[in-house]
Amino acid sequence: MPTSTRVLVTGGAGFIGSAVCRMLVGAGNSVLNVDRLSYAANLASLDSIAASPLYAFRQANIADAAAIEALLTRFEPTALIHLAAETHVDRSITDPGNFIDANVVGTFRLLEAVRAYLATLAPSARDAFRFVHVSTDEVYGSLGPTGRFHEGTPYHPSSPYAASKAAADHLALAWQRTYGLPVVVSNCSNNFGPFQFPEKLIPLAILNAIERRPIRLYGDGTNIRDWLYVDDHARALVMLCEKGVPGEKYNFGGDAERSNLAVVETICACLDMNFPHNAPHRALITFVADRPGHDYRYAIDSGKVRKQLGWHPHAAFDEQIAQTVQWYVAHPDWWRPLRERYAGGRLGVLERGDGAGGRG
Repeated sequence: MPTSTRVLVTGGAGFIGSAVCRMLVGAGNSVLNVDRLSYAANLASLDSIAASPLYAFRQANIADAAAIEALLTRFEPTALIHLAAETHVDRSITDPGNFIDANVVGTFRLLEAVRAYLATLAPSARDAFRFVHVSTDEVYGSLGPTGRFHEGTPYHPSSPYAASKAAADHLALAWQRTYGLPVVVSNCSNNFGPFQFPEKLIPLAILNAIERRPIRLYGDGTNIRDWLYVDDHARALVMLCEKGVPGEKYNFGGDAERSNLAVVETICACLDMNFPHNAPHRALITFVADRPGHDYRYAIDSGKVRKQLGWHPHAAFDEQIAQTVQWYVAHPDWWRPLRERYAGGRLGVLERGDGAGGRG
């Protein structure tokens, strides 16, 4: 991207957002990170760029229209990458209202703030601006044993989280069609890598194994996900700021389908080499009752972005999962404070009589 690019990143203190901020600043772009600092945010993930004159942070909620409008006016971004969201399925099961507020209402307020900002720009600046709305493959629902999600796959969300993201996607595209906002929507597969909050499968399995705690897997562990290394995703989002066509959707996947059990077994094998005195770590795997609405399989068809944008994942899953394990082993200073906030207890448990049939 041109070095004159100024990108406002919402949710830049989160896992993917911090990777995007580090990548943009590393390439010489100016970045304004806007994050409300909810429980999963961590400014320590941005220590490597915190002192850079190209980077700034402001704590704000995207649902605060006045605050966002003021930041847009002051920073004058040439692009916006919208990552601010509540993202954990289990938490959405027990607290769906928070996901509606953050993902649906928050996105609406942000779209309106950007619409007001673009009205102040010259036509050439409006034409060059991009609003990259970052979504998930979970909006498509569940796949059977075969097939992949493509950009035209109908939405069929299973969880409150997925439904809130689907609603946000529809809002973003409606604002493009109705008001001409230069919106592009990305849907990606499960991300992994360093700096991920330890409630998601991979970091949770790593840390539980390091601390000799049970590694819980839903059902029989055969649910399948397509895994994408976080830096490959960050590179895709930066690419959309330059090459994304307004009104288009783009799917990004890692071509790395693995069952949850296979992922955890790979992690355990890596830790066996780091801590042979505690081997086999696989003995820590514990199967628990499945969660409500648990999708069986996700897989992404990235053919469109490969052909039109020239993007493809650089990272190989087996190599990067080993490096991710090594990163967590080497950085207890980053994750230990987070374990005080979330030590790995089960979330998304529903009581009998709530319509879930006692599952979970």
